[in-house]
Amino acid sequence: MASQSLKRILIKVSGEALAGDGSFGIESQFLDEVAAQLVHLTQNGFEVAIVVGGGNIFRGMSVAAGGADRVVGDHMGMLATVINCLALGDAIRRQGGKARVFSNLVMPDVADHFTARDARQTLEEGGIAICSGGTGNPYFTTDTAAALKAVELQCDALFKGTKVDGVYDADPANNPDAKRFDQISYDEVISRNLKVMDMAAFALARDNKLPIFVYALDVAGGVQAIIEGKAFSTRVG
Repeated sequence: MASQSLKRILIKVSGEALAGDGSFGIESQFLDEVAAQLVHLTQNGFEVAIVVGGGNIFRGMSVAAGGADRVVGDHMGMLATVINCLALGDAIRRQGGKARVFSNLVMPDVADHFTARDARQTLEEGGIAICSGGTGNPYFTTDTAAALKAVELQCDALFKGTKVDGVYDADPANNPDAKRFDQISYDEVISRNLKVMDMAAFALARDNKLPIFVYALDVAGGVQAIIEGKAFSTRVG
């Protein structure tokens, strides 16, 4: 169960999730559902930031595996996150919410350049801070960007939406006897080599004592249900 004392949170959503049942692009119905959940959180007094991946549009790692330049591929992946974040910002505004899209890539005609100061101000004013462009550097995942932004914005917790309702000791898709953890320490995640986030992201969270809640993206009630203890999740930390 997440603590009711949580006020400022960051949510990480994978790009693949925005594709819904498809393998590419953005499913408008799911995008609207995510936007509605975010607006609902702000209406209930939460300050919300979000980081979205770009895997539904482009995966730089796949290009690098095919022999192309990794730096070029990663920059293309960052641009894909900008596309997703622009779509999400528009969906939030159509739901009656306030949103501001930031980017770690400098593109003033498209999004505001990210600074912690401006993003915090957005949160304090009841807007949703949508963070795109990853960390702005190649070789870092959007998991790392999410952890970094959560620390920079002084968030109380990081919520990572996945396809399953928490962290398991084995892949529940392949092992029906897999055990879900209600709570697990950073050290146990490392010793068991559980794939919560990539290690750079995880190290940032651990070193800054940032709790991570892993939950199923399609859970009824969304993140608010996790915070209120009405749905399954795993707390790391």
